[in-house]
Amino acid sequence: MAQTRVVVVGSANMDLAATAPTLPRPGETVLGTEFVTAPGGKGANQAVAAVRAGASCTFLGAIGSDSFGVTLRARITAAGVDTGQLRVVYGASGVALVMVNAEGENAILVTPGANGAFTRLTAGELAAVREADVLVAQLEVPVQTVTEAAVAARAAGTRVVLNAAPACALPAELLDAVDVLVVNESEAQTLTGRGREDPQALLELVPRAVLTLGAAGAWYGDRDGTAVHVPAVRVDVVDSTAAGDAFTAALAVAWGEGRDLLAAVHWAAAAGAACCRRLGASVALPRRAEIDALYSGPA
Repeated sequence: MAQTRVVVVGSANMDLAATAPTLPRPGETVLGTEFVTAPGGKGANQAVAAVRAGASCTFLGAIGSDSFGVTLRARITAAGVDTGQLRVVYGASGVALVMVNAEGENAILVTPGANGAFTRLTAGELAAVREADVLVAQLEVPVQTVTEAAVAARAAGTRVVLNAAPACALPAELLDAVDVLVVNESEAQTLTGRGREDPQALLELVPRAVLTLGAAGAWYGDRDGTAVHVPAVRVDVVDSTAAGDAFTAALAVAWGEGRDLLAAVHWAAAAGAACCRRLGASVALPRRAEIDALYSGPA
């Protein structure tokens, strides 16, 4: 079986992650227990996750001219991602400050830095999108850039998976180009105003949607009448920071390999669960064997 060719259009951040018994309240200082510095950002995470899940992946995004940018490129490349078209812009790279409590819950503050300058795709970047099997995008870079990539992908027959995070109003041109929308509960609420209590509302926007529900699993629906709850895979949770990124990437890889979408969602759920067993973002993303070990498939 040929490798699925994934192109990720998205963000790259340096993650500064710390654990503590509790998350600090406003004005409170809490003593932490562990600290990790690692590449992050939804785009970079999903690119690394796609490679670990078995795909070949090209990452399109922007890093700064600072030391974080140098480290980001080196580590993402070392993970097996093609960064040949990763842009460097003058100034700071994106940074995420991540705090994780003893239950694995997190609070994250992101400063976009170079990600905000990732606008208007070049001819080479558009060619990479058109040649891919699956385009994966998020919303930590300008929505105009995501729209441009998605429209190019749709015209070329490349499948489009949009992880609408962080959620915002989406232009009709983008929604018309999306094959599968992946959102969590708060993102669904922002997009439809109806959230978990009416996931079918997502299908008013796109033909297929996945609503991730954390420990409750996920919901998958499409306009052909499918509406299925996919149970979560039970693991001991250490840190859920990049679980959504592992889920989205695994979904794209499995679908690109030819699995039906319901089976792809089940495999993605196993990937998300596997990611929760380690601290950090990109360092916690699971490899294919780890996903397969937790995957049980549709009932």
